[in-house]
Amino acid sequence: MSYAEDVGNRLRRIRLQQGLSLQDVERTSEGVWKAAVVGSYERGDRNISASRLCELAEFYGVSPSEVLPQDDAPRPTDRGRSIVIDLTKVDGSGERWRGLRRYCESIQLQRGDYNRQLLSIRGDDLRALAIILETSPDSLVDELRDAGVLVEGS
Repeated sequence: MSYAEDVGNRLRRIRLQQGLSLQDVERTSEGVWKAAVVGSYERGDRNISASRLCELAEFYGVSPSEVLPQDDAPRPTDRGRSIVIDLTKVDGSGERWRGLRRYCESIQLQRGDYNRQLLSIRGDDLRALAIILETSPDSLVDELRDAGVLVEGS
């Protein structure tokens, strides 16, 4: 099974658990989510971008990490790793980080952690973000450092 098909299966399962048809999704979203597009994501016929995945997860009321496939064998080096992101710098750091900002907002919502300028990203979330942004956790940390949004010493 391809990665896109795995993501699609997860999207379909989440939609069905909520008792929604594809037409319900289109109707409830007032046309933001077209039934044909969501269906193509679910079948794995169309790749979903990181920002759209975060938006669709938000529409369904789930964390983006719930949509992402999970490795059967988590990498221990990633699980214990955490970083700190300066949220005030993410907003001005360009389109590349739009999905990161939405993911961080989702984490804040889950934690009930609002109006803070710094956010600690745990190892599992770092790995999920790396998957969304199609990179490795180490490369993502380097990119965040280069973009000036990573709090050094974290």
